Amino acid sequence: MKTLLSIGHGYSAQELAKILLPQGWRIIGTTRSAEKAEALRATGIEALIWPGDPLPLSEVTHLLTSVAPDDDGDPVLRAHGAEIAAAAPHLKWAGYLSTVGVYGDHGGEWVDEDTALTPATKRGQARVLAEAEWLAVPGLNPHIFRLAGIYGPGRGPFAKVRAGTARRIVKPGQVFSRIHVTDIARVLAASIARPDPGRIYNVCDDEPAPPEDVLSLAAAMLNLPEPPMVPYDEATMSPMARSFYAESKRCRNDRIKQELGVSLLYPDYRAGLAALLQAG
Repeated sequence: MKTLLSIGHGYSAQELAKILLPQGWRIIGTTRSAEKAEALRATGIEALIWPGDPLPLSEVTHLLTSVAPDDDGDPVLRAHGAEIAAAAPHLKWAGYLSTVGVYGDHGGEWVDEDTALTPATKRGQARVLAEAEWLAVPGLNPHIFRLAGIYGPGRGPFAKVRAGTARRIVKPGQVFSRIHVTDIARVLAASIARPDPGRIYNVCDDEPAPPEDVLSLAAAMLNLPEPPMVPYDEATMSPMARSFYAESKRCRNDRIKQELGVSLLYPDYRAGLAALLQAG
């Protein structure tokens, strides 16, 4: 039986499970709380509490980790690096979910998987180190997936626009790449079906865009007024939100199309928002 161990079985990994479970896969997913574990079990996942429960690495054929690094590096490798290295020879596929934040700021210019890594934030720097740690695990050769800004059911702009709390924060020249969670899952499934150990992929749609354009479209689709415009220098934001505006770049996605054969269901934010609105 094909068995996936998904460490940090969150939003993107749960979408992948929707593809794999109907194909007869066994999926073991970790989460941090008993409440979340029960919710996962209700969807057909064999849920474990981690940190805490041992990881059944000897039972799995495929490994995916979505756990973010901390100030001391990758917490999964810190706790289980030796076990993962020991299990590497029998794993058919391994994947690590990273971020396009590893590229840093490029002033709105295009980047691809061969672009130098010059992260502008602590989070981006931590991801660069974590990628290197995973690639250095003997015999593992994980696939690295650099995810753009994730949206999808429960993570779209409509709720804030409806509530009147959305703000169009405008920073001239600022663009972000995005990706619908369903397309993330389809990229991961395509990689599992066509492994290329050690390969790195940008996971993003075809059209990077200013964030204010997305909110304007969401409001128009709801027949509501445009959210008020706030200049970036005057905006009140959390440090996390402000850090996203420290970087502006357009991410290329040719590799997922040419090498994995992926045709995006939602090639731009217009298609993605339309699907979210139709699904309610």
